[in-house]
Amino acid sequence: MNSAFQKVLGGKEGTIGLLVLCALLFVIFPLVLNGFRLNMVGKYLSYAFVAVGLVLCWGYGGILSLGQGVFFGLGGYCMAAFLKLEASDPVSTKIQSTPGIPDFMDWNQLTELPAIWLPFKSLPLTLILVLAVPMVLAFIVGIAMFKRRVGDVYFSIVTQAIAAILTILIIGRQGWTGGVNGITDLKTLLGWDIRTDNAKLILYYVCCALLIACILFGRYVLTSKLGRLLVAMRDKEERVRFSGYDVANFKVFTFVAAAGISAIGGAMFTLQVGFMSPSFVGIVPSIEMVIFAAVGGRMSLFGAVYGTLLVSYGKTYFSETLPELWLFLMGGLFIAVVMYFPNGIVGLWESHGKKLISKLAGNTKTQSKTQPVSRVRPASLASKDITLTGMEVTK
Repeated sequence: MNSAFQKVLGGKEGTIGLLVLCALLFVIFPLVLNGFRLNMVGKYLSYAFVAVGLVLCWGYGGILSLGQGVFFGLGGYCMAAFLKLEASDPVSTKIQSTPGIPDFMDWNQLTELPAIWLPFKSLPLTLILVLAVPMVLAFIVGIAMFKRRVGDVYFSIVTQAIAAILTILIIGRQGWTGGVNGITDLKTLLGWDIRTDNAKLILYYVCCALLIACILFGRYVLTSKLGRLLVAMRDKEERVRFSGYDVANFKVFTFVAAAGISAIGGAMFTLQVGFMSPSFVGIVPSIEMVIFAAVGGRMSLFGAVYGTLLVSYGKTYFSETLPELWLFLMGGLFIAVVMYFPNGIVGLWESHGKKLISKLAGNTKTQSKTQPVSRVRPASLASKDITLTGMEVTK
């Protein structure tokens, strides 16, 4: 492994972290979980894309976006549009008033496919749009905000407003978007039935591979000069600006990159779950995605994945076992993390886990070096510093 790749991974510790995560996602989960639970984990991992993007723009860039659900939803809607058009062929929709268009369009008395839907007849173009549409929107918002030095809480409020506006637009344009129900009944991808157990397993592995790729991309950015500038901007933005750097451009790049990563997660969510609705675009899911990053550790790309899995599983478990109390239990979990583990799971590992392992390793090493008392030479007792059973003792 060359030095450049080791640097991206974060040295020996980062390599071990990546291997542990890969083993968990690619080996352990598929072996111990049934098909239903594994598909649920795949859905959780699609949220992890958003958390990884938030580590870049919030943890390192200091840009707290409370509207990342917008980019997640746009990526999901783009993929859903292609899948819905494939499921709406003239044969399958022959009972409609206008065969060949999605059912919700027929219900809303549309007689032809809107022009905005035409690009989604092509899978390659759809894949491009999955990234292009959210990233272009993020670029426009970033230029409008950062060039005018709008930041901190004001930027967070603006992103919340965008999430609310997009949700209203999606629901209001029911004939184009499916309204509050969203785009449902997605069946095939180029004739491949994505509803089968085998297809869901393949999509799970694809989701994991893309997530690892996004993490490596994030590590590449953070270990470059840009990563150091992001941290400097987060801590002392004015000093970086006075040094001659265009802070706005760096913020726009980070925000756009996070939007693209979130959009990939939205597309994978649509493929694995089989629908997309405005309930994943609004303010509430966007704030939940911020919580994923906060619980895992907003300064750790790996922690974002673990935080997403923990919170999502807790949400599912509590809602299944204690349906009347699960909201309070989830709230208690979040409060506990904020009060006692402000740096998330990774911060807990850094502050306690490593020390515990080092202590255990040190005790083991000390015991292995312990020598019998009979081997200590009497003459050594007259020295100023003596060594007894492997420990330094001052006379």
